[in-house]
Amino acid sequence: MAKTKIARADEIAEGKTLKFPITRSGKPAEGFLARFHGQLVAYENQCRHLPLSLDFPDGGFFTPDGEHLFCQNHNAIYEPLTGLCVRGPCEGQSLKPLQIEVTDGEVWLIN
Repeated sequence: MAKTKIARADEIAEGKTLKFPITRSGKPAEGFLARFHGQLVAYENQCRHLPLSLDFPDGGFFTPDGEHLFCQNHNAIYEPLTGLCVRGPCEGQSLKPLQIEVTDGEVWLIN
């Protein structure tokens, strides 16, 4: 089991995200780390409707009220802690979770 350091846990404030590179099936891809209600979660940065990034170049992943993640391309709305799409063209599908762990204040991606 390989680990890759993503960031220090205290770098991710409540309601904020951080994008980071990942590899999927030998190809470069992107993941993102988010803090929601004090919990850190990580997902592959790809909408479940079409294979596009959720965010635009501004890096925004949260809805204006901060209660959901959303796809800026299709307006799909996802629950932050589960990745489940609760509204939009991919309702009922989930973002692909990435396994992370926090050790000594650092966030690690488990490959």
